[in-house]
Amino acid sequence: MRKHLKYTFLICTITLFIGGCSSDNGSVFDTPIPDNTGGEDGGDETEEPEVATIVFNEAVPSSNITTASASGEAGSTVTGRVIFTSDATTQRRMYITQNYLGQGEMPFSSFDLVSDDLTKALKADGSIDLDGATKKEIDFSFPLPVPDIENGEIVYSFWTTTGKGDFRDSEKRLALGVGQITVTIGTGANPAAAVREFTDIKLFAPAQDGTTESFFSLLNETVYRINVGPEFRAFWDFGYYYGASGDSAGDNASFASTEQYDESFGFAVDGLEPGADEENSETETLNQMFFANSTTIDAAAFDAITLNGELNFIASSDAQKITNLNVGDVVEFVDNYGKKGLIKITAIEPGFNNNDFIEFNVKIQP
Repeated sequence: MRKHLKYTFLICTITLFIGGCSSDNGSVFDTPIPDNTGGEDGGDETEEPEVATIVFNEAVPSSNITTASASGEAGSTVTGRVIFTSDATTQRRMYITQNYLGQGEMPFSSFDLVSDDLTKALKADGSIDLDGATKKEIDFSFPLPVPDIENGEIVYSFWTTTGKGDFRDSEKRLALGVGQITVTIGTGANPAAAVREFTDIKLFAPAQDGTTESFFSLLNETVYRINVGPEFRAFWDFGYYYGASGDSAGDNASFASTEQYDESFGFAVDGLEPGADEENSETETLNQMFFANSTTIDAAAFDAITLNGELNFIASSDAQKITNLNVGDVVEFVDNYGKKGLIKITAIEPGFNNNDFIEFNVKIQP
């Protein structure tokens, strides 16, 4: 699968944070404030670089600093600082996204993060676990890598949640935020936003026990088995089934949104709906997605699309499934978060056995 995601080098270079669990004695996020007094003898002040800092204080919102900026030299780093202090609200997770050169917000996380002043664990979805004393007070600094480019902007967004959140929906169980740090290189002018493009995606006809790779995430262009666990439920956008029996008889090769999948398929797939013992199970939601056969875009026109604006013509249907797909079909869609895109079917191995499949390419707005 080709991945045209120019932000990937950033995810690799955020090796900042994680080691173990925090202590209840103080905050592991505490960052020393530099002493610029020049020492006990009152010598000349030492020039310290300006730190881009965002502040959220639930008890004193008038002190909030919701945006900050820094200018970066290509190939270097700039320092960012995040201070979140809650009062009545318990902060349980922190989510970070990055928007690289206007190409769209993507999760900013890694699973091998290391830092001398931050010893935290990541949740499976990539959010930062705010356990112990850090549930009320968060204060940490970190280097933001500056890419080797002449002009452009990278925007980092930060927020905390009271439970399991969603990288694509900052309002989901929001505690504090959203704050943004913008790093500017050169003039800060971004190039025209290109579409995100995924190729050679293969989904298999589903097994009822959730063990087949039948679902796809438009967030991170990853194919999922539903039994991988509830941490990824907000990632799942739509699934594949081949309707050959039950309520789906006659549907043949079909896509359905995660929300409508069990109803469309006609069988309950294990792990799709949250279990009673899962975090936030009573308020958990599944992603909607709306499909329509394209009447204006054929396979050749699909291949020619390169820019975000070329997908603006797509309007949302009210259908959360599309059936009887054939090789060469182009499907228009609008996802749960309002992003518009196209799917081109490239191969189908018809049937409902677990080694039968569909292959397709995707172009979606960043």
